[in-house]
Amino acid sequence: MTGTVVWFEGIPFPSLQYSPEILREVQESFLIKDEDVLLMTFPKSGTNWLIETACLIYSKGDSKWVQSEPIWDRSPWVEAKYGCELLKEKEGPRLISSHLPIQLFPKSFFKSKAKMIYLIRNPKDVIVSGYFYWKIAKFVKRPQPLEQYFDWFVQGNGDATGWFDHIWGWLSMRDKENFLILSYEEMKWDTRSTVEKICQFLGKKLEPEELDSVLRNSSFQAMKENNMSNFSLLKGRYLEENGELLRKDVTGDWKNYFTVAQAETFDKLFQEKMEDLPQDLFPWK
Repeated sequence: MTGTVVWFEGIPFPSLQYSPEILREVQESFLIKDEDVLLMTFPKSGTNWLIETACLIYSKGDSKWVQSEPIWDRSPWVEAKYGCELLKEKEGPRLISSHLPIQLFPKSFFKSKAKMIYLIRNPKDVIVSGYFYWKIAKFVKRPQPLEQYFDWFVQGNGDATGWFDHIWGWLSMRDKENFLILSYEEMKWDTRSTVEKICQFLGKKLEPEELDSVLRNSSFQAMKENNMSNFSLLKGRYLEENGELLRKDVTGDWKNYFTVAQAETFDKLFQEKMEDLPQDLFPWK
């Protein structure tokens, strides 16, 4: 990431909604409560889909909430100025979103009983999705060719922190009972079973018709048509007017953009970085 950024502990963040003061406050003194549910992802890994799904599970499939309140208010980003202040005012169980690496996350979480869902995605698809996102974002310097963004990403300069560091950090929590690992791919390939897994983890029981409603209202098409979820409210100020944040609903899109050399380079890097982790954590392989 380049352009207008702030640096915090060696990591760049867009200056628009981030400051070293807020990031330090979040890390040191933000209180995570036992009843909170944390939705954690590396950017462009299916974050908004996970948020929409969690919101609909909480509302038992009733779409009124997701159609009346912006997604960033329903599950605010704790590390952003706006989200941090909003979360301080929220009462009761909170949904909290974040892209933070483990070393910058609120320290209070690690002493709490709060539950975290960690969603991972094929990093090759993350690269392509991130490239197209940054091309419509108005608050950072944009990569020109995909080759430039690819280089940023493999060097760990893509979003907030390097993908490999993010994965390694958070997967150290994988044996904790309050930590659930999901993949974008399993959500895509078997959405119903994945939603049922989330419900079981959160201790939420849905009737069959409620589950059907969760699936229907969290679908790509439903989110794309929902102005509270498709980020169209941010067009003009933060995003280009013709930009589409919800671009595609596919896995393996990287095959349409990577060169053979890029794919080989990334596969080699992945093998070097991730060989000591259980490979069943990465269902796209």
